[in-house]
Amino acid sequence: MPDQPHQFSKLAEELVGDFRGVVFDDPRRAVKRPTKGLHALIEELLIQNQIGRPSAEQTIRDQWPALVGTANASYSHAARIERGRLIVLAAHSVVRNEIFHHRDEIVARIRKLPGCETIKSLNIRAG
Repeated sequence: MPDQPHQFSKLAEELVGDFRGVVFDDPRRAVKRPTKGLHALIEELLIQNQIGRPSAEQTIRDQWPALVGTANASYSHAARIERGRLIVLAAHSVVRNEIFHHRDEIVARIRKLPGCETIKSLNIRAG
């Protein structure tokens, strides 16, 4: 007995539906993908959203006061990583300016952290 049921063509499904009086309402261009098991799907989502695994963002957040200094860390925080760029939210314009002027040093310190080798630059935003 096969694990997967036989997949009929769309034409065959339409013919059987017409014969039984069931309306075939699937779009013509829709592609039917094979059904995934729940375990594989949940594991894929856990990996994608880094649940239960160490992430580069969390490593940076844990080390943020050591990276930018305690005074600057109290008015700023690392938000997220987008395409190799760390988004930093700074609540004060002086802190934003200070981080901007020392961004090359900060990126060099961040790249030394485990899992953060892909960070190329900082994007400092008001927030």
